[in-house]
Amino acid sequence: MKFFITLRRTLLASGASLFLLGFLIPEAKLIPVDAATPNDWNKDSFWYEPWGTSGVHKGIDIFANKGTSVIAPVDMLVLYTGESSKGGKIIVGLGPKWRIHYFAHLDQISANLAFAMLSGSKLGTVGDTGNATGKQAHLHYSILSLVPLPWRIDNSTQGYKKAIYINPIEYFEAQ
Repeated sequence: MKFFITLRRTLLASGASLFLLGFLIPEAKLIPVDAATPNDWNKDSFWYEPWGTSGVHKGIDIFANKGTSVIAPVDMLVLYTGESSKGGKIIVGLGPKWRIHYFAHLDQISANLAFAMLSGSKLGTVGDTGNATGKQAHLHYSILSLVPLPWRIDNSTQGYKKAIYINPIEYFEAQ
């Protein structure tokens, strides 16, 4: 019995240490489209409504020529690559501070994609896949916090979801 109590304490301490470590990893915060600047997105697009079946736009669209490189904005672990009906070709990565970085409408996903990608590494290319088919090529970029931030909740449509969605524009400005 004493063994299991010691094991449990060790696992809890290890888990807590790993959790805290996630907040200590520095963030490079690069704009995830090669050579993009704030002029390449609409500053009012985050939480814009109405936005199709999702109600509000929970990210930003960074416009660029089709085929422009999409890069890792932070050091991250690639959790998923694939396709969805809305996002088209997508990549989901876990970055510092337990934040999920979501990249959608890619034209191509890099063949050299690894589980761990360094900030600035090529993830793929800008495209118009998913529900962006036939529209101007862009990268839809969202950031979600796995640790809820309840003080961000407001009375806007779906404002309770602001506890997990981070405004990428404010994210880049906070460097």
